[in-house]
Amino acid sequence: MHVSHLTLHNFRSYADLELPLEPGVNAFVGRNGQGKTNLVEAIDYLSRLSSHRVSSDTPLVKAETDQAIIRAAVVRDGRTAVLEVEINPGRANRARINRSPLPRTRDLIGLVRTVVFAPDDLALVKGDPSDRRRFLDDLLMLRSPRMAGVRADYERVLKQRNSLLKTARSRGGARALHSDPTILDTLVVWDEHLARTGAEILAARIRLVEDLRPYLGAAYQTVARGAGRDDADLTYRPSLELGEVIAEVTALEGAIRAELEVRRRDELDRGVSLVGPHRDELHFTLGSVEQRLPVKGYASHGESWSFALALKLASYDLLRSEGDDPILILDDVFAELDTERRNQLASLVKDAEQVLVTAAVGADVPEELGGVRHVVAAGEVERGDVVRE
Repeated sequence: MHVSHLTLHNFRSYADLELPLEPGVNAFVGRNGQGKTNLVEAIDYLSRLSSHRVSSDTPLVKAETDQAIIRAAVVRDGRTAVLEVEINPGRANRARINRSPLPRTRDLIGLVRTVVFAPDDLALVKGDPSDRRRFLDDLLMLRSPRMAGVRADYERVLKQRNSLLKTARSRGGARALHSDPTILDTLVVWDEHLARTGAEILAARIRLVEDLRPYLGAAYQTVARGAGRDDADLTYRPSLELGEVIAEVTALEGAIRAELEVRRRDELDRGVSLVGPHRDELHFTLGSVEQRLPVKGYASHGESWSFALALKLASYDLLRSEGDDPILILDDVFAELDTERRNQLASLVKDAEQVLVTAAVGADVPEELGGVRHVVAAGEVERGDVVRE
């Protein structure tokens, strides 16, 4: 899978852009603030309908305009499809395939698959649990696009349930059940919805972590070759006690429902949902079975970088094992790596069907990566020479 042509209209710094791309390595070189990351961000947005840089769509639309368009010709198994998304902040976005409108914008998710590694991905290791949950859910949607709908349903239910709990808290918390029995009746209904959608997400996440584990171990050993601790692992930690963790939806639905009943008074008094996938954690460790330590708080800066990179490479390898090569995006990464890790990463990715690289200076792109260089300056993109390995 690769993008052969990218069209942008009022996206970020680009009023209008037509950019042919090649299979293999495409490097975008330019000083900071010239628009090189905007190019790879646009392709990644088509994949997940969200940005790896910002949480809302508003910054994606060029200043003083009200709509942006991303269009890409995507080649898969020798056939080309034109994918398009129309970004309308404050209004519904719209999507098309080969100029034909899709019933729902989210039907575009997963038709082009990307894996992005950027400096901000260090937050996967050092940041909040929400960063790690988002990592899992983004990968889930690429692996099974229908999960985008499940996650949207869960977030809607969670919002409604939290609103009800907040109202109950303002009326005295658990004591409000005595003065207004309808609160409990309504809460039970939302419990059913939360348990049903939450169990689907929980089951999918548990399976994903188990499938990702061997790829993570292999990727870390390769990236951090020569490091002392090279046994990388990850464990899913749900917000409820499951005993022997199983990825069976019916059993998980019952477990969530039971835990909601146990935590009922606490939730009413605090005014927030305390059970469900939105409270879960992904735990990372390094070291042998005899001395396994959490990455957060114990790993060095270099080990943390290697772990974050290994997570993304493991994601790439997992998706690749289940279908076409995803498009691999390395956004301003090489400047952050020492020479050994830089060369190791280059050797790992050079044979991917398409790799998109951004760098401030050409010297940051390892010589081992051939392909095409594009010079980005003041919102203009000019093709440079083809670089041979």
